[in-house]
Amino acid sequence: MHIGVLGGGAAGLTAAMRLARRGAKVTVIEKEEVLGGLASGFKVGNNGVYLEKFYHHLFRSDKEIQALIQELGLGDKLEWPHPITATLYKGEKHRIDSPIAVLKYKPFSFPNRVRFAAASAYLKFEKDYRKFGKQTAMEWIKKWMGKQVYEVQWKPLLTAKFSNFAPQISMPWFWSRVHERSFDLGYMRGGFQQLYNRLGEEIKKAGGEVKLGVAVTRIVSIEGGKTRIETDKGGPYEFDEIVTTLPTRLFLRLAEGIPDDYRQKYEWGDALGAHVVILSLKEKLMPPIYWLNINDPGYPFLVVVEHTNYIPSSDYEGRNLIYLGNYLPMDHRYFKQSDEETIAEFLPHLKKLNPNFKEDWVTESWVFKAPFAQPIVTRDYEEHIPPLKTPLPNVYMGNMFQVYPQDRGQNYSIKLADELVKLVKV
Repeated sequence: MHIGVLGGGAAGLTAAMRLARRGAKVTVIEKEEVLGGLASGFKVGNNGVYLEKFYHHLFRSDKEIQALIQELGLGDKLEWPHPITATLYKGEKHRIDSPIAVLKYKPFSFPNRVRFAAASAYLKFEKDYRKFGKQTAMEWIKKWMGKQVYEVQWKPLLTAKFSNFAPQISMPWFWSRVHERSFDLGYMRGGFQQLYNRLGEEIKKAGGEVKLGVAVTRIVSIEGGKTRIETDKGGPYEFDEIVTTLPTRLFLRLAEGIPDDYRQKYEWGDALGAHVVILSLKEKLMPPIYWLNINDPGYPFLVVVEHTNYIPSSDYEGRNLIYLGNYLPMDHRYFKQSDEETIAEFLPHLKKLNPNFKEDWVTESWVFKAPFAQPIVTRDYEEHIPPLKTPLPNVYMGNMFQVYPQDRGQNYSIKLADELVKLVKV
């Protein structure tokens, strides 16, 4: 049994390892030169330590990835700091990373602090997202947390993240953001890239192969229930079964023989691209804050993540590392203009966060971009989630669009992979 796995992110690699260990001949095809998908990293400095291209951490509820890390013998690298998270509102940084911090949160009146805390506690304990039906996050927050809480805290965040789609975002999505999150955050010292490299090693150890830097260009069903995969380098390849983790729209663009009614139902929805600027600084920008939501207008990024207020800068040879993150339409100018222009636009705003900041603090910089990184989870979203089995014979699909009411995350990709491999006949 020869199985092709399209995509070398968390879902694809987990599925490939499981199938290879069950005795299948597995070939992973990944267009990038490194494994890990959106959680992939790059080496910083000369000590072999990785930093994620797009900021990542785990929550206590992320059981599947924790189990996988332990299974692969990497458990000693997983740590659970409790970093400080805050919100920038009217030029001041306000902590919002504990129940006590919420009750002291100055942007809200005291009655609204209590409402906010009570509603958040309810979401934390409510286990069934279906109880929220087709409500929008905006409707529910205004009703139960209060208009001030919505206007001050959530409207700026939803608008920064989803732009004009913000009023349409579903309440089940918002429930998941509160219900699943913990104040302690998990991180693999040395970078999550170690997990994906180890998965690649385990696939090869079980007799599989991994092809990097190879993009799929065509998916065609052929005689005998097999599938032919054409790529931009090598092949074509013929497989008995296929597990694709490509975005649904990309799969439908590449696959031939898909029925029209399937396309009409599932070639649906919008997604934003991820855009991140990473800077290495001589000094800390905003100690001791790790995560700062930008709720003030006028900033060209929606969040500042000072990674080395979470993981020691000594891990990165003394570098102070910050992310300036955005989710944007894929035709946004930041995806088109030079990285130098974007960085020059961002830097003056750092002085508003720290008056001592000088541009000569920046010693290194990196810019990373990824399409289809943030699905836009509207009220009708659930109706358009495709089943794991596609109309093509022996072709199965699992991607971020199918982890509703979550919208992304390493843990849910791994959980999805475990569901996928149950369908594959080995």
